[in-house]
Amino acid sequence: MKRVEPYGDFKLVGFNNLTKALSFNLYDFCVARNETERLSYVKYIQEKYNAERVTSILKGICGIIEAKVLAVSDQNYEPWGASSMVLMSDIAGSGTSPDTPAFKAMHLDKSHICAHTYPDFHGGGTICSFRIDIDIATCGDITPLRALNYMMENFDNDVVVIDYVVRGFTRDASGRRVFRDHKVKSIQDFIRPDLIKDYYCVDLSLESENIWQTKMLRLNQDVQTYFPSKVDPADPDVQKHMSEINREMRGILHNWPD
Repeated sequence: MKRVEPYGDFKLVGFNNLTKALSFNLYDFCVARNETERLSYVKYIQEKYNAERVTSILKGICGIIEAKVLAVSDQNYEPWGASSMVLMSDIAGSGTSPDTPAFKAMHLDKSHICAHTYPDFHGGGTICSFRIDIDIATCGDITPLRALNYMMENFDNDVVVIDYVVRGFTRDASGRRVFRDHKVKSIQDFIRPDLIKDYYCVDLSLESENIWQTKMLRLNQDVQTYFPSKVDPADPDVQKHMSEINREMRGILHNWPD
């Protein structure tokens, strides 16, 4: 993984006022051929991505970006979904213990992390999907890019959309405005090679505007992972469902309406 390197050689005066905002959208898909399989997937999502587990993952992010958790509040919703808020300060040394998924939000002393879950079980077909959005906005020297590998490892990701923006400005010792304090060419540079090799990636880079985006589509789609029970990959019906899932994934990657 590429390290976050300083951008240029300058000294800042006072507090670093730059805001680094990372948005991370992750999609997981499943085939539900009947109501029993649909309810099975709903139960799986409720158990794996409840508020408590998502909070735990967000605490893990805090540890990686060296922020201390101050307080936590979370909530599960009916019939599904959840949310969580965590107060933090940007002091290194937050003790973490993983245990949470759903919809969550964490607030730093001058920054925040939030996550929201969006299950979709009513698309009119046999494809169910689950999306979790994680937004991290940090001020000062903390950069959320350091948490990318951790998030990739903690969620099931068929499609990933990552947006990174550096907002505002700070000033150097001579009083000049500084709009970026670290080097970024591509978001892909901050994801481990063993993780990114499994995806087809599309990049958008507007360096002059401090805006970057990477969209990722899983290349190796193991048939067994998309069905609640063991199936024959050669079965024409299974192949039909896999074609539908692939179309759904590409639709999200390219913003197709249907």
